Amino acid sequence: MLVAQRIVADINRRGNTIGDRLPPERAMLDTYEVGRGTLRESLRFLELQGVLSLKPGPGGGPVVQQPDATSLVTTLTLLLQFENAPFRTVAEARAALEPMMARLAAERMADEQLAALKSSVDDMRAGLSDQSVFLAENKRFHDIIAHGSGNTMFGYLIDALLGILDGSAIGIDYPEVRRSAVHRAHVKIYEAIRDRSPEKSAEAMAAHIDEYVKYAERKFPEVLAAPIVWGTV
Repeated sequence: MLVAQRIVADINRRGNTIGDRLPPERAMLDTYEVGRGTLRESLRFLELQGVLSLKPGPGGGPVVQQPDATSLVTTLTLLLQFENAPFRTVAEARAALEPMMARLAAERMADEQLAALKSSVDDMRAGLSDQSVFLAENKRFHDIIAHGSGNTMFGYLIDALLGILDGSAIGIDYPEVRRSAVHRAHVKIYEAIRDRSPEKSAEAMAAHIDEYVKYAERKFPEVLAAPIVWGTV
């Protein structure tokens, strides 16, 4: 772990960017003064965290990557599983967090993010007959708002929470009438953010998440009550 921390510190110090190759193994062994097994274990740990990819063969080696929320999903899932927490836990967290994200997005979202949000709304409407398209655009919509809040923590948290509470994986179904209702809610949220109205954005998001939770409790109470288990995501 200490070697991994030094590797990351050196990546920052050198100003490495995505796609940059790190020094060869021999140079890293000299730099960090550890055995080959320790170095490789450190690199493997960073690969699991999404910081590096390890390319085999001549000309290969560690390459800098952009971490995503994958490892956070795994960590949160395991923590919640060992607490025997139900999926309702994640739904309640979203109800608390997402209205604040929408409020901040109305104040901070960049024009290109707003255009992407409009694109998601339009693509969901065009694909309402296809649940896979609906689910993809539903996640994209909430991701854009979370990242558009200007708070990096919110972006990664929503990526993780949506990864855990994936309706297609845990058994929540969306008939077309329900998809249409979600689309209407997304339109309302988009318009409030577009109009730069923090209060209306927060209210629209709160109503949307509340409607989702009520729908799940009415139609799939056993899903929300089921304990979170690693492997469900």
